Amino acid sequence: MKFSVGYDLEEFGAYWERNGYGGDLQHLLKRVIKDSSQLIVWRENEDIVGHAVWHETNTEEHRKGDLRDKEDREALKKLLGGKKDFVELHEIWLMKEYRGKGYGKEFFDFFERFMKDKRYDDLVFYAHHPAAVAICRERGYKGGGYLEGIGEHVFYLSLGKRT
Repeated sequence: MKFSVGYDLEEFGAYWERNGYGGDLQHLLKRVIKDSSQLIVWRENEDIVGHAVWHETNTEEHRKGDLRDKEDREALKKLLGGKKDFVELHEIWLMKEYRGKGYGKEFFDFFERFMKDKRYDDLVFYAHHPAAVAICRERGYKGGGYLEGIGEHVFYLSLGKRT
């Protein structure tokens, strides 16, 4: 498995359509992804077989201009120790035939190192799939509490302070 930062819009769009992902790709590209480094594609034999999206955010706003609900704000402040900026791993998706082979662990190794190299201190991931929840727990992410309002578990990892 190879992880590539950035994307070719035509290739990623074809992958998106081929796999029947719900939602509006243009919304994702315009609203969440502000630059191509915020999309990481997973490749097997040069074909895209999965993707991950991340973005900068904080404990008050989900994305710039979208206020978090009270339950979410309180959970994040508790996990992060107050009002803070952080990186949110927005979504991870891997085609079914590639699941269960350890690629999730490989991705988290890659992503945590990538964020640390970019000099980010704090990482948050909302997970609902049992495999994602298990990976976060195995890797020592804090939290994991279930947020009823958004229907997901919220996890936090400190990448360490910048030096």
